[in-house]
Amino acid sequence: MKYIKQFLIILAISFIGELIKFYLPFPISGSIYGMVLLFILLVTGFIKIEQIDDTAKFLLDIMPILFIPSAVGIITKLHELQEIWWQIIIITVVTTIIVMTVSGLVTQTIIRKKNRLKNQPGG
Repeated sequence: MKYIKQFLIILAISFIGELIKFYLPFPISGSIYGMVLLFILLVTGFIKIEQIDDTAKFLLDIMPILFIPSAVGIITKLHELQEIWWQIIIITVVTTIIVMTVSGLVTQTIIRKKNRLKNQPGG
């Protein structure tokens, strides 16, 4: 019963995200609205992490399986993608480098700030 309740909470937030997408004229996915809404609810304490923790971990564990339909969809469109394959590869490589660089810089900044705070007197 616990898992059903947790899943229904996540599902309700996802549904509200889809409703927001339907009513707002912005080109943002409903899942993004749902994630932001879930984040806000968790930060404000309206929803406690314990209320969704087990189901969230389960969904993260099975996440690779959820990509199978997308991969099959790409495979069925290979004939259309053959014309632009080199552009896809360039975009993938460039964005991967950007994400890795930004992630590394942010991580280094956080570690440096944490070390500075730890080394301060009284810290």
